[in-house]
Amino acid sequence: MKKFILTAVILSLALIAMTGCGKKKEKLKLFLPGEYLGENVIEDFEKEYNCKVIVENFDSNEAMYTKLQAGDKYDVLIPSDYTIERLMKEEYLQKLDKSAITNMDKLADEVKNLSFDPNNDYSIPYFWGTVGIVYNKNNVDHADLEAEGFGIFKDPKYDGRTYMYDSARDGFMIALKQLGYSCNTDNEAEINEAYEWLLDMNKKTHPIYVTDEVIDNMKAGRKDLAIVYSGDAVDILGDNEDMGYYTPDCGTNVWYDSMVIPKNAENPDLANKFINFMLNYEQCMDGTQTVGYASPNKQVLAEVTAAGGDYEGNEAYLPRVYEKDEIFHDNEVIRKKLNELWLKVVANN
Repeated sequence: MKKFILTAVILSLALIAMTGCGKKKEKLKLFLPGEYLGENVIEDFEKEYNCKVIVENFDSNEAMYTKLQAGDKYDVLIPSDYTIERLMKEEYLQKLDKSAITNMDKLADEVKNLSFDPNNDYSIPYFWGTVGIVYNKNNVDHADLEAEGFGIFKDPKYDGRTYMYDSARDGFMIALKQLGYSCNTDNEAEINEAYEWLLDMNKKTHPIYVTDEVIDNMKAGRKDLAIVYSGDAVDILGDNEDMGYYTPDCGTNVWYDSMVIPKNAENPDLANKFINFMLNYEQCMDGTQTVGYASPNKQVLAEVTAAGGDYEGNEAYLPRVYEKDEIFHDNEVIRKKLNELWLKVVANN
């Protein structure tokens, strides 16, 4: 009798195990820039929705676009504004399910209904920021920053003391804004003038062209001036009290990285749930504390910049709202022209 009971129990457990194995967890494929997630958000989402999140990283919007163009399938992407505009034009994205995204009221007004997606039909902001100047307050005269703006990178006083971010869009943005033009211009004469401005900068201050290594280098004080994304500037200022952040009066780029769902997503329902989940206070606070970029959540923004907040007094954290600042827009002519000229700029340093 005991043997029969034991056999029955074993059979029952086997059936339960087989049932459990037969029901696979839903999967969500996420494609985003590296080091762009809060410490706990993926684990928390997996627990909440009993699913598995697969995370892949890209190092540029262009690399992300190439994979999508090749037919790779993801459920949620986090590209930048101008790339989202391109994906919308080329019909790579599907509209969001607004009935599933109930946390829109948690967003700050400054990140809603932006020019590249006026009704937030395809995208929901994830992080936002500016491009600005990190400078050593002991070695750079603030009066020079105020008087010269981005032109300080052509001031011979700072020869050999500057980092320039190795990005065609950002490099030309700096020159175009300093010259009084739109960073979205496709006017050939204005672009050529900006090209000459950059070549002249090379001659006068001999900048070192860098990417992410600028963060550790400026923390260590290896140069006195650098072009830096605001979130990276937050990190630098947090580690080195000698560093400050400045955005010139001529205007700069204000950027928005946002969550979107590709048309070929295999799990769009879970994707909409993920986007909504990422707007919660807890996830936004985790993200901004971990990564350092400005949150889209208005409550989080208020708390981390208030007295006693994580970023109290950190001038790089909260993007300004300023009429001369511009969002990059997609333009195939500009994209090809700037990339061609930028190769020459870097080669001629």
